[in-house]
Amino acid sequence: MLDAIARLRRFNRAVTREVGALDTSFLGRGRPLGMVRVLQLVRPEGTDVALIRDRLTLDSGLTSRFLRSLEREGLIETDTDPADRRRRIARLTTAGQAELAAYEAIGHDRAARLITKAGSRADEVVAAMDLIATLLNRDQMEIREADPDSPEALACQRAYFSELVARIPGLHLDQFPLPDPKADSYRPPKGRFLVAWSDNLPVGCVSLRPLDTTTAEVKRLWVHDSARGQGLARRLMTAIEGEARSLGYTTLKLDTNSALTEAIKLYRATGWSDIAPYTQPPGDTWMGKTL
Repeated sequence: MLDAIARLRRFNRAVTREVGALDTSFLGRGRPLGMVRVLQLVRPEGTDVALIRDRLTLDSGLTSRFLRSLEREGLIETDTDPADRRRRIARLTTAGQAELAAYEAIGHDRAARLITKAGSRADEVVAAMDLIATLLNRDQMEIREADPDSPEALACQRAYFSELVARIPGLHLDQFPLPDPKADSYRPPKGRFLVAWSDNLPVGCVSLRPLDTTTAEVKRLWVHDSARGQGLARRLMTAIEGEARSLGYTTLKLDTNSALTEAIKLYRATGWSDIAPYTQPPGDTWMGKTL
């Protein structure tokens, strides 16, 4: 049996070949992979050049060369941020958006062919890729506010409710309608819904809704299997507690179920303590925290 290092290096070589990382014309469109990755991070509304550089861990010189080449092709425009003259902003042109769409279409087709190769083990392969990608993107994971009825928030909530049904006897998915009729309570100015992103995929969520003028309730903490064990649940809880403080709440409550042992362990480790019951089943454990 190959040792772990040898197996990882074999994996790296296979991925490098499969994605065409060494090709001078990535996906056959005349540019190296590094330049294409820069193009993929530029948005029509503008992207901070420093963010592109940091996200791809490129040095300033190489980033500038890639940007100049894309400018010469008419795919992007760069200028100084009027609000901060030290920042440079890159924006996609109409031609750049069309070129990016072409890359996306080719990339989608190649990925579909790879999944087809896996046959009956496709779900296993995708789950393994999720785990690896999430681990590699761990330091770049972002937590951002979302509308509770947005596609990414709904996807997270479906996964959360499916897990509850799988782990808590007696629950059924039809008990949790989506979109949530009470979604407005998770919206500003009184509530919040946060989604954690790994690259462009949602991998976690948590939400906050008011109970009264000084107390809010934390709900729907969920982390995708591939992102567990990396501290994301703790980060989400820290983020939602920060949102609660910014909204002026001084006390937080939550209800959970004793079957969710990992969640309860996290809550206790981060300063939550048992309180009197305040909701109906399936909750059977109630906790609070003073901010």
